[in-house]
Amino acid sequence: MKQEIRSTKFGRYGGQFVPEILMPALEELTEQYERYRDDPTFNKELDYYLRDFAGRPSPLYYARQLSREYGVKVYLKREDLVHGGAHKLNNTLGQALLTRYMGKKRIIAETGAGQHGTACAMAGAAFGIKTEIYMGAKDTQRQRMNVYRMELMGTKVIPVKSGSQTLKDAINEAMRDWATSVETTHYMMGSVVGPHPYPAMVRDFQSVIGKEVRTQIMEKEGQLPDSIVACTGGGSNAMGIFYPFIDDDVDLFAVEAGGSGMKTTEKEALHSASLCMGEEGVLHGMRTKVLQNKYGQILESSSIAAGLDYAGVGPELAYLADTGRIRPCSSMDSEALEAFHDLCRLEGIIPALESSHAVAYVKKAAESGELGDIVVINISGRGDKDLETVMGVRK
Repeated sequence: MKQEIRSTKFGRYGGQFVPEILMPALEELTEQYERYRDDPTFNKELDYYLRDFAGRPSPLYYARQLSREYGVKVYLKREDLVHGGAHKLNNTLGQALLTRYMGKKRIIAETGAGQHGTACAMAGAAFGIKTEIYMGAKDTQRQRMNVYRMELMGTKVIPVKSGSQTLKDAINEAMRDWATSVETTHYMMGSVVGPHPYPAMVRDFQSVIGKEVRTQIMEKEGQLPDSIVACTGGGSNAMGIFYPFIDDDVDLFAVEAGGSGMKTTEKEALHSASLCMGEEGVLHGMRTKVLQNKYGQILESSSIAAGLDYAGVGPELAYLADTGRIRPCSSMDSEALEAFHDLCRLEGIIPALESSHAVAYVKKAAESGELGDIVVINISGRGDKDLETVMGVRK
């Protein structure tokens, strides 16, 4: 079921739905990535940065207290311990290195929760490449610490005040910028979304997560896990941990944001569960599952976790959901907050609110036995960035 980068689509999803002016840039990026993805020199240099800069491999931790509480053996893939506090650096180091190999002088990107933006800033500083980040104005307020971190590393943060002022609109503005600067600029997509080759390329850079899990769980248990659970917005941490297990007898659960659970109007979707609730459509250069109304207009998504606040999902995840290889599910804001506190209290680990959605699903699904005996949860990021949000909810 694995698909190579040379194919532009995953079933009927994917493709390149972009203005003609961007096609030369996408063709160049595809050609250059195919050239270097298996190049020994490129990969040796990337391995160096992943090891000595990012701090890989990240641990696979047996959560004893959480396992006892939830009634299933839980291992946590500790991407929160990667430099910068999230899995995002795996991809930005790969793309920054590719930017240098392509001879580009500038990086632009979008960010939601600020973790991708922070990872871009870190990679840009490490490689000495000028970096500018588009971020929804709403997200700049709820993730002020990450904005400051980006600025500390010499990155310019550009607030986006159009539309819902969140990740969707930040991507729109970044693409507009790229359309006018393709000769000197690389657009560093942060998730497995967008036009080909981004979904496959980002997946490949993030697959280091699942490759490590395979080795680590065999060392600890002598067998593969029964289930792997990961939160899913655009889907980079999910595809990163899922992909090396696609051809194995391991259940893969993609946990989306179910939002507040409040009733809403047609104009506003108080959730971000594109796999569960979305319909086929085109968004940000790809055909995928999208939250949209009957006229095809994109609905506003909403989640307590800024990184899950996205109206679409990666096309490969849409394809894997249709074929039944992954199991889409969701957790509500209140459930994620409860799981957030569980992990803090029981294990001394403060998870990102995004990751808390995955923990929450394990909590409610473990009783039914659908997860099996051994479960791996991808803790995609740490929760320092979310403390103001959590404290605000408690008031």
